[in-house]
Amino acid sequence: MSTLPTLFVSHGAPTLAIVDSPASRFLRELGQTLPRPKAILVASAHWESHGGPAVSLAATPQTIHDFGGFPDALFDIRYPAPGAPEMAARAASLLSREGVAVAQSPSRGLDHGAWVLLHLMYPGADIPVAQISVVRGASPEEHERIGRALAPLREDGVLIIGSGSLTHNLHEFRGQPIDIPAPEWVSSFGDWMKARLDANDLQALRDYRARAPNAARNHPTEEHLLPLYVALGAAGDNSRAERLHASYEYGILAMDVYAFTQG
Repeated sequence: MSTLPTLFVSHGAPTLAIVDSPASRFLRELGQTLPRPKAILVASAHWESHGGPAVSLAATPQTIHDFGGFPDALFDIRYPAPGAPEMAARAASLLSREGVAVAQSPSRGLDHGAWVLLHLMYPGADIPVAQISVVRGASPEEHERIGRALAPLREDGVLIIGSGSLTHNLHEFRGQPIDIPAPEWVSSFGDWMKARLDANDLQALRDYRARAPNAARNHPTEEHLLPLYVALGAAGDNSRAERLHASYEYGILAMDVYAFTQG
């Protein structure tokens, strides 16, 4: 089979799973257009570890509803995909081989950073899935390194997805409608990221917090952007970024989806 790209997917709010929006429609189409993976590894913003990444080895991962205050329909969703413990163990081995300290969780399920987008992309829930955490306090460059260590999985037919959000400041949510235009402080950050990704300007991307406009306002904490760097690293050296989708939800969530392939 042809080598799969790696993906960065903005998952937005959990309601992405049940609302009709440009982003949800795009993800439904994306799952149908990609070559079918043998397994999926998701680096989710909603699983943070300390000191190094962790991988999930659960054979039958549970659907984790790690949120509150949303419609009952969200809590009714189950994503009963099989786990991928052998692939996850190989991921841990690849990380260890590159000197990355890694933990293994025997029972971690799928948080909404994984199942919301997979529910749209692969509604049959018939592709084995495992997760890998992001590392609290680790830099973008360190997450690139994690991704680079995982790159050999792509030759095994594994789809590596970084699931986060290109912008993510929920403190700015004021009950605005889903289709309100994005303010300049949100759009300018997204434009800067696209320009730097298009140019493969790794130094600027690693230093986005100092260089990008309104970086701290769009990401008061970094966990929702760090999965992008895992996907970027996993594409290998001299990768090429392609923005597959761009839209905004609630004005504050940039729903960009990027694919990374060898240039």
